[in-house]
Amino acid sequence: MQQSASSRPLVGVVLVVCSCLSLPFGAAVAAQLFPVLGPWGVTSLRVAIAAVLLLVIVRPRPVRWNRTQWIAAALFGLSLAGMNGFFYAAIDLIPLGPAVAIEFLGPLVLAAVLTRRLGDAAWVALALLGIVLLGIDGLVGSEPLDPLGLLFILIAAAFWAMYIRMSARVGTLIPGSGGLAVGLAVAAVLLIPVGVPAAVTVAGDMQLLLLAAITAVLSSVIPYSFELAALRRLPQRVFGVLLSLEPAFATLAGWLILGQNATPLRMLAIALVIVASVGTTLGVHSGRRRADADARRDGADPDGGPAPDVGPDSDETGPFTAPIPLPG
Repeated sequence: MQQSASSRPLVGVVLVVCSCLSLPFGAAVAAQLFPVLGPWGVTSLRVAIAAVLLLVIVRPRPVRWNRTQWIAAALFGLSLAGMNGFFYAAIDLIPLGPAVAIEFLGPLVLAAVLTRRLGDAAWVALALLGIVLLGIDGLVGSEPLDPLGLLFILIAAAFWAMYIRMSARVGTLIPGSGGLAVGLAVAAVLLIPVGVPAAVTVAGDMQLLLLAAITAVLSSVIPYSFELAALRRLPQRVFGVLLSLEPAFATLAGWLILGQNATPLRMLAIALVIVASVGTTLGVHSGRRRADADARRDGADPDGGPAPDVGPDSDETGPFTAPIPLPG
């Protein structure tokens, strides 16, 4: 049964929420491996395990790809390696909740650049206020942010914005999850220099290997698969703002698993980003409904007939209609 056009954005929202819920809990598990393997060693193992799992499950056929598809998958892999490596290096030095909040500057700036509506800009501004409050809490609270950790998380933020762009492009050019599987394989190859010592360490310890596998599933396989599917249903600007839910889940994961405290200011900031995410969700769903109403008024069937020419870089949701260039 074909999925109705009006339900597609709502499915995309659910996929993003599930991704936001899975990622920080995977990061909290990964943090427990840092004393033994180091953040870059954990990153390498996590990406390698995820790549092997997806290559076995998806069985992509990259030999049939053209040059454009290969370049997109390679750049996607580069963004995955940089985003994950610098993020883990950062949370080895600063708390998980503020780290995720500051890293969100990447998709937030991207959302602001792609926003064309005043209402969307207001939600972006509200999310930005929440991020600023989280940064203030990290600077003046009981756990000041380490300068090196701050630098690492800002680099990770830039790679996160690149990841969103390249994930959208891979989703456009390569059907299914083949692009994700190959992208993770590229990232694993790039991380080999820091991954060999970690692999030797876990080879004789099943408990460490199990924790690394759990991290790979929670932090790579589940969220990246969901986000790739979500970006086929949502505009990138909406996707970027919805990711502002992640600091809330990261703070929860840090509190439950790592025993990290959540101050009142931090909770207020998290509430602001949640409100921004809810507002964006309601806006995109009502926009889709208006598009369907216009299609019916014009005599088109929104579920099976001609549809408006829309896409993630347009003002509505829908399939990709044109390649999306890498920023910069």
